[in-house]
Amino acid sequence: MKAYLFPGQGSQFVGMGKELYDDSAKGKELFEQANDILGFRITDIMFDGAEKDLMHTNVTQPAIFLHSAILALVSENDIKPDMVAGHSLGEFSSLVANKTLNFEDALTLVAKRADAMQKACELEPSTMAAIIGLEDEVVEEVCASIDEIIVPANYNCPGQIVVSGSVRGVETACEKLTEAGAKMALVLKVGGAFHSPLMEPARIELEEAISSTNFNEPTCPVYQNVNALGTSDPEVIKQNLISQLTSPVKWAQTISNMINDGATSFTEVGPGNVLRGLVKKVDRNIASTALELKKN
Repeated sequence: MKAYLFPGQGSQFVGMGKELYDDSAKGKELFEQANDILGFRITDIMFDGAEKDLMHTNVTQPAIFLHSAILALVSENDIKPDMVAGHSLGEFSSLVANKTLNFEDALTLVAKRADAMQKACELEPSTMAAIIGLEDEVVEEVCASIDEIIVPANYNCPGQIVVSGSVRGVETACEKLTEAGAKMALVLKVGGAFHSPLMEPARIELEEAISSTNFNEPTCPVYQNVNALGTSDPEVIKQNLISQLTSPVKWAQTISNMINDGATSFTEVGPGNVLRGLVKKVDRNIASTALELKKN
């Protein structure tokens, strides 16, 4: 069975998506549609902008979504996924690939999500940190022992967790986790505490938008971040997508469950190769590739 994976924030780079725009008539049409929906020429920033401009959340998230979703739509005659999953933001791209959301609605939600998260980030100084080399339980116990907002946010692969919370909480966690034997505890260059309780204002804002958007019956199950389980129920997909903002991304568990449910190959759709690397750390024997654009 073929599984398709869609990357999240952190995979962006200047020049992303330009080949899709230049070499695919359908790709160009969708990018221009996106410029109209967003109200600014995001293609100018993606293709030729300064790296610092691409780093703004309200640009980064739509940009990564567009690269992944447009590549999937341009290639839809060649790809027939049996299951899909997306890392955080990538869940929206995966829902375009399995026809749960149409392109316009998905992009509108992604833009809303990015704006809501940006506003939440500005309410309180917060950040995230990558923790390498500890068991999940150790990280969970240390976070629970700290009298600050600090939680595991991304279970990326065995031995790699990202924690999220207040600046003081993350700094304290890095100190305590280093003492507990972490090989690395690195504060990340991010705008705020994604997938933590500090995103509650964004969750409330996004809930209203998602609740009023039409979700179709998908063509294949989506394995969602909040519980790492596959579902084809549009209402369940909606609720999980809302909960995602304040819940951890259970990515390692997602890949394991997809393999247990019959996935024999993984294809990463969009910028970068982070997800292929994480697949190999979950199961080094499983095949993983990138989706390449077929020029027309």
